[in-house]
Amino acid sequence: MGNMSLEFLDVRLIFVLSMLWVGGVFGKGVKAEGRSLHHRAKNSAVFDVMSFGARADGRTDDSNAFMAAWKEACQSTGRVHITIPKGTYIIGPLKFSGPCLNVSSLTLRVKGYLKATTDLRKYGFGGGWLEFAWMEGLTLTGGGTFDGQGARAWPHNKCPTDSKCKLLPTSLKFVAMNKTVIRGLTSVNSKFFHIALVECHNFKGSRLKISAPETSPNTDGIHIERSSSVYFSLSHIATGDDCISVGQGNSHITITSITCGPGHGISVGSLGKYPDERDVSGLVVKDCTMTGTTNGIRIKTWANSPSNSAATNMTFENIVMNNVTNPIIIDQLYCPFTSCTSKAPSRVKLSDIYFKNIRGTSSSEVAVALECSEGIPCQNIYLEDVHLDLSSGEKQATSSCNNVKAKFSGTQIPPPCT
Repeated sequence: MGNMSLEFLDVRLIFVLSMLWVGGVFGKGVKAEGRSLHHRAKNSAVFDVMSFGARADGRTDDSNAFMAAWKEACQSTGRVHITIPKGTYIIGPLKFSGPCLNVSSLTLRVKGYLKATTDLRKYGFGGGWLEFAWMEGLTLTGGGTFDGQGARAWPHNKCPTDSKCKLLPTSLKFVAMNKTVIRGLTSVNSKFFHIALVECHNFKGSRLKISAPETSPNTDGIHIERSSSVYFSLSHIATGDDCISVGQGNSHITITSITCGPGHGISVGSLGKYPDERDVSGLVVKDCTMTGTTNGIRIKTWANSPSNSAATNMTFENIVMNNVTNPIIIDQLYCPFTSCTSKAPSRVKLSDIYFKNIRGTSSSEVAVALECSEGIPCQNIYLEDVHLDLSSGEKQATSSCNNVKAKFSGTQIPPPCT
């Protein structure tokens, strides 16, 4: 009798435990009322946009599914993953905002092909197609592609000729982010910038492929502004504007192993256009290759700057120029428009700038142009081991210098200007 009672209790206990498991009391099991929108793997929550209604058919607007997945993920805890499987998704514009208070890291793994909506009425002024803001610990990876579908928008871009133009949307915009990684992604045909960082810190980008036609306006590959401790490497950029542009207020920026071209090269600036711009310092650009670009390394500041600012402690090292129009250029009379109203000198002070081991070919006769501000001449500009021949193989390239205190050492081809 006693043995039979124990066996009966064991059966009842097993039954109760099994019901508790199905009901989700223990762990994160499948709920009895239906399929969960996420699952856990290796102590991390995984959210798949397909579980939130994404169709990935290249016709349906999947924006709601993406936002629903983000909302659930951001409200989760610990390590979180959002997966975007292979397929074609029409989305945007979308803003993925934090803070995600209980999330230690969030990985967005994009394997699909994401296409931006082409209806410009849906985008806000100066906004982005996909904007990530106010969070820490984001990793964006997966080998997927972001297609800005810019061809239909480019005819509406008046910025090359109008200083009061309406800005088109940037494809990937990062605002006030910390400890961010983007890796192994492709961006094509952005309407405006491909990638933009504003007020970001501890940001790493690598193995990126960025492309737009050479004639596409303002399609900068990467723009960095008011950010610190930023590192970009091992990427190929071919655009209609700067491959990388380093704007105002940046510090400790490192750019390495970038292949650039076509495009406008790697630029600092433009600086000095707006009041109260912050200084730029601690920039390192090294081990890069420019091919067929309109500039190689360019520092550009506006004439008639509304206030004083500075750019200092910048190093450009081990750069190869292949048929580049302006391999080394400092332009403190920068004006991209057909005419500028003032010729007052720039108030941006340039100092402690190093060009080391710059070699290759120039398609323009003037391979080194140091055109500094008459009001605040450049100071401590160092050129060490510069060897730039003319692409044509004809006569030797030349240098041009104004309002600059430059120091030369090692190989100097073209000969340094006095």
